[in-house]
Amino acid sequence: MMHGSLQQRPDVLVLQGGGALGAYQAGVYEALHKTGFEPDWIAGISIGAINAAIIAGNPPERRMERLRQFWDLVSSEWRAEPLVPDGPMRQWFNEWAAAGIMTGGVPGFFRPRLPGEWLLPEGMQPLGVYDTSPLRDTLLQLIDFDRLNDGAMRFSVGAVNVRTGNFSYFDNRERQIGPEHVMASGALPPGFPPVMIDGEAWWDGGLVSNTPLQHVLDTSAQADLTVFQVDLFHALGDLPTNLSEVLQRDKDIRYSSRTRMNTDLQQQLEELRLAAARLLAKLPPELRDDADAQTLSALPRPGAVCVMHLINRREQFETQSKDYEFSRATVNGHWASGVTDAVESLAHPLWQERDQYQRGIVTFDLTHPAGPQVRCGTEALLTRS
Repeated sequence: MMHGSLQQRPDVLVLQGGGALGAYQAGVYEALHKTGFEPDWIAGISIGAINAAIIAGNPPERRMERLRQFWDLVSSEWRAEPLVPDGPMRQWFNEWAAAGIMTGGVPGFFRPRLPGEWLLPEGMQPLGVYDTSPLRDTLLQLIDFDRLNDGAMRFSVGAVNVRTGNFSYFDNRERQIGPEHVMASGALPPGFPPVMIDGEAWWDGGLVSNTPLQHVLDTSAQADLTVFQVDLFHALGDLPTNLSEVLQRDKDIRYSSRTRMNTDLQQQLEELRLAAARLLAKLPPELRDDADAQTLSALPRPGAVCVMHLINRREQFETQSKDYEFSRATVNGHWASGVTDAVESLAHPLWQERDQYQRGIVTFDLTHPAGPQVRCGTEALLTRS
């Protein structure tokens, strides 16, 4: 857990999906790790599931080493340095690297199908453009699944059932987790094929929800929590001026976190619970035993949830290929941004004073371009002690 006045609140690390952008999460974790951060629960989608599994499946002293091994491996084919750090030439560099990755795949992650596979009879052809079997080998090399399943850290990853369309979480408190569960969470069609688990086919959880935050809040309705929500797509953006920008804007909107919607909804529910409690207190005794009144009185009181929202905000040179542009220079850039944002947020006075919030959900976005943002319900802020 983090040190400080909120030691009794469990720490939760929530990691969004976003392919190559996931190096930002590794940078955030590096900054947290240096403070002695030890998550009680880690939940992820897609690349967030992979990062989460590496963290949960290794002892604290090996986690950074293993994260670095993974990100160095997947960026090992594109080590050339861009001639300039920004502008059109850097954009061309990124597009060149992304085109090479689409053609040749990513080491330790996925590779193109053999031409003959597409000539197989109907029903035997691949269900994904790429073969993701290299990822299974990588996960087995970097993750101790016995530790992941038996350790103190709770672990959850989301995936979508291809047949039913239902979204589910694979949780080490409910089942034995293997590499297939992590791979299922990141099986984004049509690039990656579905992953079979117990006779059912599963796709990337980002098809339904690209962040596990709602799952954490729903599962811990009455708990006090400190949540570090690390997002890889930024919902805010400019009006596109060309087709490439249209594709990027579409991706940002599609996969950006629903963090604000989730927290706003939870705050509204909290206000309704509090209003119900005040109304019940005003009822005459003969009405307090009414069935509807009893239903209202049974509503759980919300806990105190502080959410540090860390968002990978796009660089000007990035394009719609940013989630599959695995060049070493770009991966290292995302990692460094994650470190910088987390260090700045952890040191910010608004975060340091978060113990003044004793009830409800409070979201801190302390690296927002318009200045630090704190959002909370009307009942969340209590008098400072």
